[in-house]
Amino acid sequence: ETLRDGCQSPSVRDPDLDTKLRLLHLMEKLGIHTIDVGLAGAGPPARARILALCREIIDAKLNITPNCAVRTVKSDIDPLIEIAQKLGRPIEACTFIGSSPIRQFAEEWTVDRILQLSVEAITHAVSNGLPVMYVTEDTVRTPPETLRRLFTAAIEAGASRVCICDTVGHITPWGVRNLVGFVHQVVADTGRDVKVDWHGHNDRGLAVMNSIAAVAAGVDRVHATALGIGERVGNCAMDQLL
Repeated sequence: ETLRDGCQSPSVRDPDLDTKLRLLHLMEKLGIHTIDVGLAGAGPPARARILALCREIIDAKLNITPNCAVRTVKSDIDPLIEIAQKLGRPIEACTFIGSSPIRQFAEEWTVDRILQLSVEAITHAVSNGLPVMYVTEDTVRTPPETLRRLFTAAIEAGASRVCICDTVGHITPWGVRNLVGFVHQVVADTGRDVKVDWHGHNDRGLAVMNSIAAVAAGVDRVHATALGIGERVGNCAMDQLL
C-alpha cells in the first residue's frame, strides 16, 4: 500500500513518477506480490501514473501484480476499465465502502443502500473484465450480520476477494482471530473460492501484531506500507512485518 495509503499521510510529499517506478522495482526485489498503484478516481494525473506503473510491470516482465483502489461508484471504476483496456491486461479493482454504524450515521446510509452501491459497482467492474476485491472500511466495528449480508452479496455479484479492514487501528489480536474465523465461515457458506485479505492501521500500535495474527488465522494476503507510513499514525510497517 506504499503508493496509495502510504501517500495519504499528512507529512508525505507525493513522489514523482521516477521515484514511484524505482519503488516498484524495489518491491519486486523484495518479493512483494501485489502493489496498489493508486486511486483511479483521483483525476487525470493520478490515472496517468497508474497507467505508467502498470506499463512498467508489463514491459519489465515483473512478477508483481497491480491493483487499484476505487470507490463503489461508476465514476471511479470507468477510468480503471479504460486503463485496463489500454494495457490489454486486467487490473484488480479494490472496491471500497464504509460499513460501520459510525460511517452509516455520517453518510446517512442504510445497510440496504451500502449493499445496493456495492453490488452495482462490483457487477459493473466484473462485467468489464476486472477482478474485484470487495473492501469494507472499518470492518472491525461493523456488526457481524451486516458483514454477512455485505460479503455474501459481494461474492454473489462476482468479487473474488474480500478485505477485512481495521481502518482506525481499533482491534486486538484476539479480535483478529475471531473476526477472520467469522469471515472464513461467511465465505464457506457461499460455496465460492474467494480469498480473504487483511488491511490494518497502527493507531494503537498493534498493526504488525494484528497482521501476524491475521496470517496465523489463515488470511491469504496482508497489506502494509514502507516504514508504516500512511494515514494518521500509519499502516502496518512492511519492514517489521517481513
